[in-house]
Amino acid sequence: MATFRTLKNPIPLERARRLRREDTDAEARLWNALRAHRLGGWKWRRQVPRGRYIVDFLCVEATLVVELDGGQHSEQLDYDARRTAYLEGLGLCVLRFGNSAVMENRDGVCLTILDACGGERSNSSPPREA
Repeated sequence: MATFRTLKNPIPLERARRLRREDTDAEARLWNALRAHRLGGWKWRRQVPRGRYIVDFLCVEATLVVELDGGQHSEQLDYDARRTAYLEGLGLCVLRFGNSAVMENRDGVCLTILDACGGERSNSSPPREA
């Protein structure tokens, strides 16, 4: 008997798993701040299939997607705009940050994300750099 999971297209799921194994330095740095409810008590997932796209980070409770853009994104603005419109059509809010913003000012990026989530849900604060 087929389960719901087996009825899905396996390509996005396998690609998402690969992307989780091969994250960029900026993705790893931001994930370290988001994982395990570290940022304001919000639960985050990474490299999550949503429709025909895989989003970098997703907070289901806040209906918020965070996308990190590397240098190639300056050459694919139309694609990114279509992608954002599609995700917003699913009821998600999309925040985009350049990789350099995460590498140079992770705390500022985290505060922007926390604000977009609606603030802190716990007594936690943005994680400090190690």
